[in-house]
Amino acid sequence: MPESKMTDAIRKFLQDLADNPLEERIVEYVVREVRNGRKLSDALNDPYVRNRLSEERVQHVLSNPEVVAAIEEQISTSFQKRDFGFTD
Repeated sequence: MPESKMTDAIRKFLQDLADNPLEERIVEYVVREVRNGRKLSDALNDPYVRNRLSEERVQHVLSNPEVVAAIEEQISTSFQKRDFGFTD
């Protein structure tokens, strides 16, 4: 493997290691916000999220099982309360 490709691979590996704890904190934040009744779109557009993750990483956060479970809980609660957030 040429040195530049090796260097790029190592750099990417190290970046991924650095991003994992950050991504975990973002997942925890999004889950907490959604469980507290905030809309998912609002939580994802929060500067706390946008200033820390690229769009690609935000998409990765959305595939996290904890985030999916929080969204499912929010949908279930909306159906139970018959409150879908529509305004007249």
